[in-house]
Amino acid sequence: MNQTTKAQWAPYDSADFANVQYPYLKKVGVIDVGSNSVRLVVFDGAARSPAYFYNEKIMCALGAGMAHSGRLNPDGRRRALAAIDRFVHLAKGMGVPKLTAVATAAVRDASDGVEFCDEVLEKTGQKIWIINGLEEARLSAQGVLLGWPGSYGLVCDIGGSSMELAEISGGHVGKRISSDLGPLKLLELTGGKKGRSRHIKETLASMSDALGPQHNRLFLVGGSWRAFARVDMLRRNYPLHVMHEYRMSTADIRETIDYLGKHDHDEIREHAGISASRMTLLPYAAEVLKRIISIFKPKDIAVSSYGIREGMLYEEMPQEMRERDPLIEACLFAEMKDARIPGYGQHLFDFVQDLFPLGTNEFMRLVRAACYLHDVSWRAHPDYRAEVCFDNATRANLGGLKHSERVWLGLALLHRYKNSRANSPFADLFTLLDEKQLQSAEIIGKAMRLGAMLWISDDHMHAQLKINRKRQTVILELSEDMLPLFGEVAQARFDSLAKSLKLAPKMVIT
Repeated sequence: MNQTTKAQWAPYDSADFANVQYPYLKKVGVIDVGSNSVRLVVFDGAARSPAYFYNEKIMCALGAGMAHSGRLNPDGRRRALAAIDRFVHLAKGMGVPKLTAVATAAVRDASDGVEFCDEVLEKTGQKIWIINGLEEARLSAQGVLLGWPGSYGLVCDIGGSSMELAEISGGHVGKRISSDLGPLKLLELTGGKKGRSRHIKETLASMSDALGPQHNRLFLVGGSWRAFARVDMLRRNYPLHVMHEYRMSTADIRETIDYLGKHDHDEIREHAGISASRMTLLPYAAEVLKRIISIFKPKDIAVSSYGIREGMLYEEMPQEMRERDPLIEACLFAEMKDARIPGYGQHLFDFVQDLFPLGTNEFMRLVRAACYLHDVSWRAHPDYRAEVCFDNATRANLGGLKHSERVWLGLALLHRYKNSRANSPFADLFTLLDEKQLQSAEIIGKAMRLGAMLWISDDHMHAQLKINRKRQTVILELSEDMLPLFGEVAQARFDSLAKSLKLAPKMVIT
């Protein structure tokens, strides 16, 4: 790459976002021009846990063949230009106030990268920022922070032509480093498997020296890692097919690498739902991952569906918004948008919270989320409301949730509408919870089921559930003006809650 070309390539201008203040619910558009794919994402608002208003990906393979030619793949370049032209028109039709495009390793390394960006600008009017490897690492790490604001560890983002590592701690991105360990580059590397293995080992050893010890959690970002996770799910017969926050151990990774080596890749691709182009690159990514866990020895591994695009959205947010809980923000927004009585979720939380006086902050956070979501599916047919609630909670775009927490939330909401979970079509997912978690989800669900009948409308109306372990009772405190609301159905629901608690029901008029 000549110095003239290098001088024209500006790193991503962080201030570009800082100068624009978006209202919370306006659309934010991002085009990500990668080595494998070109993707448009439109976020429905710069809220703490935004929805994906639109998401489209075109596999262009811009970086294919670059090891020999030094230029962007000609067919990929034509397809990428057509994709970006389409995306620009889509964004205009959606009323996106600002569309930002970034290009990563393939475009920054290609001798015709600037020429391609100039052509895009001329034919579509869209400027592309070509970001360097360190900026790519920073934005990807910020994407992880969008989903886990308090997370710490090492973020590993793999694209087609590069792989970046960045450390995160205390809500900030620390040391960063970029490499050429993308699977497209490795596919075209000379020297066969031995040469490739030596190159991976030497590169990662150098990266480890630069970063120092990194034995915390490893966050995996990028399409190749998500494809690997799909294979791991297939091997383990894992019941919940949600990529975000999927966890693997180092032993899992080694077993899945062996699984890839012993089974037909076409069969794996078909059963795991992986594209042919992605499957071709997966063995090369797996070689990198095997060496990463050997060198860095992470305590556990989490897959993040959030990466560079979400990191660009995070760039928009003031610090006060970054520090909010993405789960609670998403649930509050859902309640505001879909509940019959927005705001009633807080009354419900006040009603149920004393059932678990020793509940941890992490547990009570889930209880609060359930209360905010307790009525957002009321439009579903009554015969299927419980199932709709469960499905929504386990598969919805909710950040900051482990898979077991997703299932707990779904089960609590299922019990909000249904007394029993016997013969549930989701029984295989319940295996992600232990008996204590199953019981607590049932208790909170039944407590919400009771509280939803009381329709507390103002501060003068008092309703509270309390536990008296000494007397082995669950107490329902009601102010006198609420007595007319406590009919025979409410009594039956109170009795059912008491049975799940294995306590005697008692009502007290205050």
